[in-house]
Amino acid sequence: MSPIIQRKAAPVHGCPRPDGEPAGSGDRAMAPPPEVVEEIFRRFAERNPHPDTELKYTNPYTLLVAVVLSAQATDKGVNKATEKLFKVADTPEKMVALGVDGIKRYINTIGLYNSKAKNIYELSKILIERYGGRVPADREALESLPGVGRKTANVVLNTAFGQDTIAVDT
Repeated sequence: MSPIIQRKAAPVHGCPRPDGEPAGSGDRAMAPPPEVVEEIFRRFAERNPHPDTELKYTNPYTLLVAVVLSAQATDKGVNKATEKLFKVADTPEKMVALGVDGIKRYINTIGLYNSKAKNIYELSKILIERYGGRVPADREALESLPGVGRKTANVVLNTAFGQDTIAVDT
């Protein structure tokens, strides 16, 4: 079977390309053609038609909170904390009612819990104010929330909303 993408050697930064132009970081960021991307996603869907996460969640909101908590933490540790947290706060409204200190009491076993509690509180307020308490199915809207970056947005978009995204966990 031939590979989908035939790779050339990565350019050495600052060395000229074969066409005489200087190589630069832009050379590495070239996206494959749309048909190649579609084929990659087709193969992923064929092998794993219902991708999921190890994180435990009950709705798009609890998934979002769990993924925010998972940064620099294990899924096992997050699941242990969210099992209790989500029994009392599984909506943005309930999370805001807990307040930052209340959230901290449930997640204090997770690294960076002080900043994560603030982010969860703030993103919950924003979800209520801007989105009627619902998690948006839009990358830009998700990434505008405190504590939400590209990976978190991709996990939520793929897992909760079935969008074709890839989350890379490093």
